[in-house]
Amino acid sequence: MRTRSNPSIKKQLYNRISYLGTVSKADLLKDFSLTSSSMTRLLEEMLAQGTILASGLGNSTGGRKPILFQTNPSYRYVFGLEISRIYSTLGLYDMHLNALSVVRLKMDKGMTPERFVDHVTKEAKAFLLTHKLSVQDVLGIGIGAVGPLDQKNGVILKPEFFPSNSWRNVPICAMIEDTLQIPAKLDNGANTALIGEHWALKDESIQHVLYIHAGINIRSAMISEGQVLRGAVDTEGAVGQMIIQTNGLRLRNQGNYGALEAYVSILALEDRIRTQLKMGRSSLLSGLPPEDISFAALIDALSEGDPLVEEQFTETAAYLGIGLANLINALHPEYVILGGALVNAHPLVYNTALEIAKKNTYHYPEYSPVFSQGMLKDEAVATGAAILLLHEWEG
Repeated sequence: MRTRSNPSIKKQLYNRISYLGTVSKADLLKDFSLTSSSMTRLLEEMLAQGTILASGLGNSTGGRKPILFQTNPSYRYVFGLEISRIYSTLGLYDMHLNALSVVRLKMDKGMTPERFVDHVTKEAKAFLLTHKLSVQDVLGIGIGAVGPLDQKNGVILKPEFFPSNSWRNVPICAMIEDTLQIPAKLDNGANTALIGEHWALKDESIQHVLYIHAGINIRSAMISEGQVLRGAVDTEGAVGQMIIQTNGLRLRNQGNYGALEAYVSILALEDRIRTQLKMGRSSLLSGLPPEDISFAALIDALSEGDPLVEEQFTETAAYLGIGLANLINALHPEYVILGGALVNAHPLVYNTALEIAKKNTYHYPEYSPVFSQGMLKDEAVATGAAILLLHEWEG
């Protein structure tokens, strides 16, 4: 049974109604240690406030049909923002997390923090104008960003491999609060992606979830007992420094030798294929200048069946499977979500990583976590950031 705590009982009640979709007072009384009169009073207060709606009548069990309640999707609205290295995403959501408008921003060398905030502000105001909303209709903006972060103070610290080198000690929350005049909440993108995907599952029985994002580098997040696990510092990319080969490679002279990200990342894949081409290996990419050996070009070559590129993607996926098995053996999740540009590039990557991970999972198949590429995929970070903000809202 649920008791009064932080958050408030009214917020707990709101969250429960939001999760269940439509629910009767009798159903809510099963989950909360409240008297019938106290529950009635709270529901009436929430109806008057406009946070919930009476959405019809349920099935009768012998007496009058019960009133069904649901949260009010248009009570307020919330922005969700992803800040990443290749593309960033801004979305406007209603209280049911329906995306009303979404835009992607390309992150190039000219995308400084100041220019980025200008773009976000312009797009956010355009969204509000389109949907005939004002700033007063918005609860705030949740931000999921590449770390490391000073989450408490809303600062992006020193992210690696950003196209623009000016992303250092960026007070992103303060900058956006100043331009949009709404509250901002920051968390790392792996956490918000996991929050979003866990919400999308709509399954309370799934309490232990591992999320791995493979892109420019490797990022991870974990939910245990339904709560995001947080350490003493915010280093979502630390999993990429897991050593999988003693005295092995190093990614562009950064991090540990033999680290996972030196074998499983877009940058490592590009570097390996450039090296193979310089050695004279035959490929559809042969003859291209090194700077044109981009991830987009690799995906095109893979889809055309280029043997060299397929070989390197397969090797990358195999290393990802090894790293994944190490994490599974240490954390024992019941559900594993793989995301990111590298995983989503081609089914070969996901399927190979799973095959290797399962072969190296201790006690498999007796212990057999469920694997998924997620339901929200490219929208997971921004959607999860919006959910993060809603979690902070007291109601």
